[in-house]
Amino acid sequence: MATAAGIGAFPALGAAIALGVAALATGWAQAKIGSAGVGALAEDDSLFGQVLILTVIPETMVIFGLVVALVSTGFI
Repeated sequence: MATAAGIGAFPALGAAIALGVAALATGWAQAKIGSAGVGALAEDDSLFGQVLILTVIPETMVIFGLVVALVSTGFI
């Protein structure tokens, strides 16, 4: 079986799925939060800090997906 970067095909496939699904979920969440945040900012400019923090929170899903990908391939 062919290997990529010294790992098997199944761990590489699992890593790709973990990171891909996490990235898609993050994009979907940020789209929903971002559009609601822009609407809230149109009403009240003082909410900028809260909207910024709420928009950044879904990025942790991608970080967790990256950790799962690295663990499944054996790099960690």
